[in-house]
Amino acid sequence: MGNSYAGQLKTTRFEEVLHNSIEASLRSNSLVPRPIFSQLYLEAEQQLSALEGGSRVDNEEEEEEGAGGPEQNCPPNPYQMHPPPEGCCTTDGFCQAGKDLRLVSISSEPIDVPAGFLLVGAKSPSLPDHLLVCAVDKRFLPDDNGHNALLGFSGNCVGCGKKGFCYFTEFSNHINLKLTTQPKKQKHLKYYLVRNAQGALTKGPLICWKGSEFRSRQGSVGACSSSLFPLLDSSGPLAPFPGEPGPGTIPSAPLGAPQAGSASDHPALTAALGPALFNGKDSPKHQPPVKNRLSTVSRPSALGFLSNSGPPKKRHKGWSPESPSASDGGYPQGGGNRAKYESAGVTCMPQVGLVGPASVTFPVVASGEPVSVPDNLLKICKAKPVIFKGHGNFPYLCGNLNDVVVSPLLYTCYQNSQSVSRAYEQYGASTIQPISEEMQLLLTVYYLVQLAADQVPLMEDLEQIFLRSWRESHLTEIRQYQQAPPQPFPPVPGAVAPVTSAQLPWLAGLAASSCNDSVHIIECTYSLAEGLSEMFRLLIEGKLAKTNYVVIICACRSAAIDSCIAVTGKYQARILSESLLTPAEYQKEVNYELVTGKVDSLGAFFSTLCPEGDIDILLDKFHQENQGLVSSSLTASSVTKSASLDVSGAPACTSYHLEPHRIRPFQLAVAQKLLSHVCSIADSSTQNLDLGSFEKVDFLICIPPSEVTYQQTLFHVWHSGVLLELGLEKEHVTRQRVEQYVLKLDAEAQTKFKSFLQNSFQNPHTLFVLIHDHAHWDLVSAVHNLYSQSDPSVGLVDRLLNCKEVKEAPNIVTLHVTSFPYALQTQHTLVSPYNEIHWPASYSDGVDLYPENKKYFGLSEFIESTLSGHSLPLLRYDSSFEAMVTALGKRFPRLHSAVIRTFVLVQHYAAAMMAVSGLSQMKNYTSVETLEITQNLINSPKQCPCGHGLMVLLRVPCSPLAAVAYERLAHVRARLALEEHFEIILGNPASGITIGKHFLKQLKVWQNIEDAEWRPQTYLELEGLPCILIFSGMDPHGESLPRSLRYCDLRLINSSCLVRTALEQELGLAAYFVSSEAPLEKGARTEALESDAEKLSSTDNEDEELVTEGSTSEKRSPVKRERSRSHDSASSSLSSKASKLEREGICEELAFLESSAPCGESSAGPSQGEQARSPPPCGPSEEARAPGERQRPRAAGGPPLVISRQSPGLTPQPDPGLKSGQRGLQVLAPSASSLGSASSPALPAAGPLVLQASQCSMTKACRQPPVVFLPKLVYDMVTSTDGSGLPKAASLLPSHSVMWASSFRPLLSKTMTSTEQSLYYRQWTVPRPGHMDYGNRAEGRVDGFHPRRLLLSGPPQIGKTGAYLQFLSILSRMLIRLTEVDVYDEEEININLREDSDWHYLQLSDPWPDLELFKKLPFDYIIHDPKYEDASLICSHHQSIKSEDRGTHRKPEDPCMRRRTARMRLSKFAAYNTYHHCEQCHQYLGFHPRRQLYESTLHAFAFSYSMLGEEIQLHFIIPKSKEHHFVFSQPGGQLESMRLPLVTDKSHEYIKSPTFTPTTGRHEHGLFNLYHAMDGASHLHVLVVKEYEMAIYKKYWPNHIMLVLPSIFNSAGVGAAHFLIKELSYHNLELERNRQEELGIKPQDIWPFIVISDDSCVMWNVVDVDSGGERSREFSWSERNVSLKYIMQHIEASPNITHYALIGMRKWSSKTGSHEVREPFSRCHVHDFIVLNVDLTQNVQYNQNRFMCDDVDFNLRVHSAGLLLCRFNRFSVMKKQIVVGGHRSFHITSKVSDSPMAVVPAQYICAPDSKHTFLAAPAQLLLEKFLQHHSHRFFPLSLKNLGHPVLSVDCYLNLGSQISVCYVSSRPHSLNISCSDFVFSGLLLYLCDSFVGASFLKKFHFLKGATLCVICQDRNSLRQTVVRLELEDEWQFRLRDEFQTANAKEDRPLFFLTGRHI
Repeated sequence: MGNSYAGQLKTTRFEEVLHNSIEASLRSNSLVPRPIFSQLYLEAEQQLSALEGGSRVDNEEEEEEGAGGPEQNCPPNPYQMHPPPEGCCTTDGFCQAGKDLRLVSISSEPIDVPAGFLLVGAKSPSLPDHLLVCAVDKRFLPDDNGHNALLGFSGNCVGCGKKGFCYFTEFSNHINLKLTTQPKKQKHLKYYLVRNAQGALTKGPLICWKGSEFRSRQGSVGACSSSLFPLLDSSGPLAPFPGEPGPGTIPSAPLGAPQAGSASDHPALTAALGPALFNGKDSPKHQPPVKNRLSTVSRPSALGFLSNSGPPKKRHKGWSPESPSASDGGYPQGGGNRAKYESAGVTCMPQVGLVGPASVTFPVVASGEPVSVPDNLLKICKAKPVIFKGHGNFPYLCGNLNDVVVSPLLYTCYQNSQSVSRAYEQYGASTIQPISEEMQLLLTVYYLVQLAADQVPLMEDLEQIFLRSWRESHLTEIRQYQQAPPQPFPPVPGAVAPVTSAQLPWLAGLAASSCNDSVHIIECTYSLAEGLSEMFRLLIEGKLAKTNYVVIICACRSAAIDSCIAVTGKYQARILSESLLTPAEYQKEVNYELVTGKVDSLGAFFSTLCPEGDIDILLDKFHQENQGLVSSSLTASSVTKSASLDVSGAPACTSYHLEPHRIRPFQLAVAQKLLSHVCSIADSSTQNLDLGSFEKVDFLICIPPSEVTYQQTLFHVWHSGVLLELGLEKEHVTRQRVEQYVLKLDAEAQTKFKSFLQNSFQNPHTLFVLIHDHAHWDLVSAVHNLYSQSDPSVGLVDRLLNCKEVKEAPNIVTLHVTSFPYALQTQHTLVSPYNEIHWPASYSDGVDLYPENKKYFGLSEFIESTLSGHSLPLLRYDSSFEAMVTALGKRFPRLHSAVIRTFVLVQHYAAAMMAVSGLSQMKNYTSVETLEITQNLINSPKQCPCGHGLMVLLRVPCSPLAAVAYERLAHVRARLALEEHFEIILGNPASGITIGKHFLKQLKVWQNIEDAEWRPQTYLELEGLPCILIFSGMDPHGESLPRSLRYCDLRLINSSCLVRTALEQELGLAAYFVSSEAPLEKGARTEALESDAEKLSSTDNEDEELVTEGSTSEKRSPVKRERSRSHDSASSSLSSKASKLEREGICEELAFLESSAPCGESSAGPSQGEQARSPPPCGPSEEARAPGERQRPRAAGGPPLVISRQSPGLTPQPDPGLKSGQRGLQVLAPSASSLGSASSPALPAAGPLVLQASQCSMTKACRQPPVVFLPKLVYDMVTSTDGSGLPKAASLLPSHSVMWASSFRPLLSKTMTSTEQSLYYRQWTVPRPGHMDYGNRAEGRVDGFHPRRLLLSGPPQIGKTGAYLQFLSILSRMLIRLTEVDVYDEEEININLREDSDWHYLQLSDPWPDLELFKKLPFDYIIHDPKYEDASLICSHHQSIKSEDRGTHRKPEDPCMRRRTARMRLSKFAAYNTYHHCEQCHQYLGFHPRRQLYESTLHAFAFSYSMLGEEIQLHFIIPKSKEHHFVFSQPGGQLESMRLPLVTDKSHEYIKSPTFTPTTGRHEHGLFNLYHAMDGASHLHVLVVKEYEMAIYKKYWPNHIMLVLPSIFNSAGVGAAHFLIKELSYHNLELERNRQEELGIKPQDIWPFIVISDDSCVMWNVVDVDSGGERSREFSWSERNVSLKYIMQHIEASPNITHYALIGMRKWSSKTGSHEVREPFSRCHVHDFIVLNVDLTQNVQYNQNRFMCDDVDFNLRVHSAGLLLCRFNRFSVMKKQIVVGGHRSFHITSKVSDSPMAVVPAQYICAPDSKHTFLAAPAQLLLEKFLQHHSHRFFPLSLKNLGHPVLSVDCYLNLGSQISVCYVSSRPHSLNISCSDFVFSGLLLYLCDSFVGASFLKKFHFLKGATLCVICQDRNSLRQTVVRLELEDEWQFRLRDEFQTANAKEDRPLFFLTGRHI
């Protein structure tokens, strides 16, 4: 039948019997059933459901049939509508007979209504805007109290006249309601219809469906009306239960649709489902669209809802016996609160007071008698009471509902605090009960009692109180669970005696007894209804005048209590009710009041305040009297004076200078941090950013749609030079070009952004940085938002920055930049915590990390100034302004306080202007603060020769109010003829800056601007302009303000929007850089001015460093400070203001203010003239008592030009004791302690100096931050601290768009760094459904972070823009740096020692050497490689060398760092290290996407070597991909040989010579990636590594062949590697010859060459020569970069190549001259990159012991063996400077580990058997190093004696640059120079073998006194050598001339013997 019960019947059986009886009676069409049925509507006595929610506001808001769809947790049971009969009408709004039923159509038609019937309006879901007219028997409708409606239905159709519908189902079909759920009269019959005076039918009162309505609609809430309950529609969902994934909202529903989520036929089920209901995945997916009714203004009604437990009616098939009912839960966990709905369509809910994160719309359960709200409540009370529903059932309100506000927030808070946190459940805490309802209520009463009269309750405070209480009461259980593992059935903790419901009222009354009736307790015996009625009665009778809070408790029910709390204090109620408005509604309300003229009464009231009548009349009178006079006298002083001064060359103002653009150390540090984060993304193994593939940087900066911010950003980009640096623009960048790089997020943004995306797609090798500045603005989701489809501007940031293209583009990095990052630090954020960069603190442990000449002054420093003991605080509130606002708020209760505040403040400014202009009587109509601001504003230009003045920022968030303020102030200014004294600027985000011609001219003069078209486009360009900037817009958008800003008037900010971001954003306007050169007081020099990025406030004595305007004042309480403000002129103004208000009947509000002025003060202060002439006498006792009280107000009264005479603080070098540039008259001695002794003689002395020096207000500007005026509420919030010393403001909800994840959260701590704060918010906040990050976790990735997204946060105005522009520059430099390399760039040495005889290969055009010609060339012994600049010169017979021929030498220590390098751009043929990975290289490097790492196998390879006398075992690591280069005995079997090609092969596809690269310590930096160098050609490359480094090299180079040296060579030098490479290659050549001989190939046809290359060869070049003929001296040449493939194939193609033993090339140098490349080939030393013929050099070995110069040693041996060395001069190799690894990896240290001393080369040798400290280094290394640095100890005659070299037999050892050597070989048939001409100064015999004999040595001649050094492996062989070579015949030895290297015996030291020639 579509009916449901209004009450709860006693038994189910009785319910069924009655139900059947009613149906029978209805079907019979008989008389009315007996009255007994009225008793069925029993009151709900046992309401066990805890799922009651917020009060129902507007019954007109239709509840969609099936808004939530069928219940997801039970079998679906959709309503099946009967198909309509054939041929009938089915049009909406018409009955089936086709008659129109719409009220609008038939309102004036006569309708036949039978007796006993009433006309009612039915709502159809398909016609939300219409009512359908029906006639219904009034017995089936409820009475006025919502009672006594009969079950069932009886109705007629008024269209076709059909009568007798007995079922509402049948009737709803007839009138085409088209329902999708079971029809119910309670749902669809909404309004009574009544006739108006004209007889037309109109919508009347709501039908009061009492219990049934609420029971069935428990999950739903309607749209709010404009005046009542404004919170509901847009408050946002409740914070989810602790640890749950997030709010379960229905994403698809339009805003304002009542998203019940409950299938209305299942009240009990919905009640009992608890948290499982709709947590996102279960939420209904389809929902019919519903018209948004946010804007509906109608007669609201607040209805509650009733939730019943127990089974539903029998016909509800969906209910299963297993479904728990609400009474089964241990404690209520909430189902209704899970069916919360999405709010975020408009700007999210501001919260204050009990507005908390959980500002959700909750059904408020109604019960008991209805309560009528008295008609004239607002008029009598002067404020709308705000009623917070608490526990239990809430009664139904009727009557004058406009005058009350009902909110569910307290209920939400209680619910949240009753859900035990998941954090404790892990300890088995299910047995730990939540805090009881009684305890919650009692704690709430305690909290309210301790609130001061001017404080407003805060949801966060209550949550913390509940949490602390719960923790304390359960501490023992929690500890017990923490210590013991949870048992399967944990014991129930012993019950602490709880507060019972019977004790509750008594305890609450006791708590409230001490508070002077500010909290009033009402106890009810039956229901809350009687308590509410009692409260309304007391309010009407005026008995609650002093009461701020009424707590109503009904504890009669046995199971639970009912409670609610009404806020009746006028101040609190106004703030709380206004706080429930969203920013959009707030603007709408203010607009409405302005448009409808409601504010006129306010204006009329103001005009009556003036003693002479209307202020405007007074203004006109003043204007007429002074016309002509004022303008000439006043303007002459400022304007003409400045002009004449400039012309005559007299001193103009020196204080004015625009800051040059330069990067501060902080910004550089932040830019570097950003860079390192980008590098770490690139370095991570995820391959999300391949920096190596980018060649340049491009960027786009996205900013909010503020014209000033846009111009400011353009200015920054333009002046930073970043476009030129990035190479994006050429010289002379125009402003239009800069505009391409800055995007204003407005309607046109999308096209510009698309071209950015297109650009990024077309340029894959450009790294695009997308900078989202002011990133906390507009985080609205484009997906989860209701309007997003229709309105493209909604969710624009999300639409652009989070689009798929940006997220997936591998070359776009997104950087969010903001001062308030909290909304981007939620559980769902896209930014990894590792990618957050926080502005660094300036001090760490007292050390100034980044010394700067300016100190940042931010929020924490402003807060510190309020704690200062000796200066006026920079944060202030205006008590007289607040008092005036409060008084007017009571007088005009219907006006929004923003309107009242604006009008009062404008009035104050107007009166102050008049007072300063000479209407001194107006002083009494303004506040001291406003008067001070206005005086300084008007008078400051007069003190400066150029007319510089100060800026006053007047913040008016609401644009319409800003326009009103602008018009009014401009009007007053015009009437006072002050137009040329200061400008009034209306700053609107949407428009630019407009200023008058006069001021434009001044600015141009000050800034030396010639351009006639110039206009200021940023506020920074208003530097020095005296002006009031009326700054409008709901949020500041990052606009910077000039240094001339002196006052930041924030008295009009929306003080109810207390969220952390909003608050800090407003206060951020005043953030400022203070010149730190100002003298500091004691203590202040060492204290940190800490940036509030790291700590929200600081314990340092920053206040001592403040430079403030004003006298010193004691640290005193706000009350005391308030007293000191209402002093002198203030007292008179207040007293007269109070008397005026008294006449208006509102005196009592201001009485306390009047009493606060100290007695005995004269009502009017001394006249301005008196004050100017001499300071009033002031007794020491009075001074000492309260210095601030006497001085500050007088300062405001006196004209500021007196400052110049009596302010010692303004001298050019101010006294260090005096902190402030004082305001007004200052009778102030240099320090607060000596105030009493301040005598006037001290002042004149400073006077004249002051007059000359710093009269300009700009002088003060750089030394003192602005003074900030706040609303009292905000002031208290900012300056009060919590337990940890953190400002209260920091613990607020961080942003509108997020909510707390749980009330079980710890408090923020004062010591938290920014990083810790970020982690805190990431853990404890979740985004609301309208937030763009809301859906992030649903993307299926556990790790929801975006890899290329960074967040930079730093305090406002600290220089983040400069930092990120600098970051772009250094990022670009780094990318260029990645494509560049430092290569050695040194000229060849010893060029001048060559002789020009027949030393040249004269066929200049030969591509290859001619063998016969080449053989005729003599060998050039001299080393020309610049790395051997410090090596000994090798002498040959042709030299006649003077010692000075050798150039200046480097100092020996670390030559690498002193070697000259050049930066070269890498070519496409470069060799790379491990950091390079481009697309082409991936396979080459072995990082295959489908395989982890290339597999490789280890193969042993052994060969015997006779000289070592043992078998050598080497190991090869061969990747699978490289096995084709080798021969195995069978697949996977024994390694047999490495394949070698044939000499005759001519293929150009591969390189024939295998390349070996010995390396150590350079697994990352070695250039082993030869893919590009070889131009992709096939080649065989083997890395030769030491055994202990094998694993690390294999990790970095998995696809390279490794040759692993035996472990005995772990400490060997490069000689060992070269030795083994050569021996292995020769052995392999033999094996290949044998293998291929079997295939019929001649042995000499096997390719005998290998390449030995350094690991630092990076690029190769070729010289192209254009010679003008064979003998021509003139020829041109050019050098170009080529691939190594080109060079190798050219060399390998040389004719007769197998006749050359060694082939090499030049080392590249930028200074290469034509003489070096003229000859194509030389026969000389080759280094670094050599092609070695292992066949020819079979018998010439590298010295395996050598560490240095082993290549020179080997070259000399090869030449002496008669073999050819050829250098291709037209090829060159570039060597990269690598500062790690290589020979630097050998560190010589002491074996005694505790010896920290560095070991110098002189200690490398010692006497045998001495107690010398042994060293941990190979003996050979010690020997070579010692000889390099100290060989002159052995060869004193040889020092600088180049004509008499040291004879070195069979080896070359470096004896240092001062000694030359002559190399000879002892081998028979070897080529040696003719030594007959030489007389040697020394003989070096190093490990000489049997070829050296006595007869061999006798051929050489030595100087007398020449020295000998014999080096052997041990002492025994030393003696044998002396005997065998008969050395004692010619050489004299002494015992003390024996030495050894400083090695321990086990390290096998080398032994030396020295002697002198006889």
